[in-house]
Amino acid sequence: MTTMTAPLPSTLRTGLSRGAVEVKQFFRERDAVVFTFALPSCILIMLGFIFDEPLEGYAQVHASQVFAAGMIAYGIVSTAFISIGIGISGDRDDGTLKRLRATPATAGAYLIGKIVLVAVTTLAEIALMLAVGVLLFGLRLPTDAGRWLTFGWLLALSVIACTLLGIAASSLARSARSAPAVMNLPVLALQFSSGIFVNIAALPAAMTAVSSVFPVKWMGQGFRSVFLPDALAAQEVAGQWEHGRTALVLAAWCLLGLVLCLATFRWTDRRTS
Repeated sequence: MTTMTAPLPSTLRTGLSRGAVEVKQFFRERDAVVFTFALPSCILIMLGFIFDEPLEGYAQVHASQVFAAGMIAYGIVSTAFISIGIGISGDRDDGTLKRLRATPATAGAYLIGKIVLVAVTTLAEIALMLAVGVLLFGLRLPTDAGRWLTFGWLLALSVIACTLLGIAASSLARSARSAPAVMNLPVLALQFSSGIFVNIAALPAAMTAVSSVFPVKWMGQGFRSVFLPDALAAQEVAGQWEHGRTALVLAAWCLLGLVLCLATFRWTDRRTS
């Protein structure tokens, strides 16, 4: 007589279950919730009120609206790159990853759980930032399906690229204490050089040339194309929205991020590996 053993749950099922746990744990940590959601919106509010004058030659559009559209990119970077990088570094440092390794859970299931967390927090972050932009700065939501379609693929490619890069970058931190500095330094530099915190038309050509290699510049430009009049494309570096190039650059970073994840993901920190 043979006994039947139940098959192990699939990686996807295990990952989704892990994702539910990740979401619950995240929202129980009030300081992490407040910092993750409040920082991008606070920066947007400060920049919006400081630079609220009409754009030269575009009397119907204020600088605050330009910031509100482009800052969506920073909101995604905050939840999909910084938070996941710091979170994985913390899990590695406190032994969570080491304990998970001793269970049937695979690295894929763990990372799916993190992606679920990123999806939930990113949608909440964007909703908050759009509410700030609409209520405080008069940002207009698109009324045609084409712009929302652009918003959809921009959001998907941006979240995938930033999440994969955040997972890979988590391996650069030697411990959970150093993770915030490791994750935030390149992000802050790119926000300025990519025209998120400043008007991209005011940046030196050499700076924009370097920032064009990275995804943040294209994310900001893409979201501005969704929420701003088409006439504002003249303010961009190339004088147009460049949707095709934006999609190609972000897709390339998705592939590169996947390669880096597979090459760098570690279950333990450097002190014990």
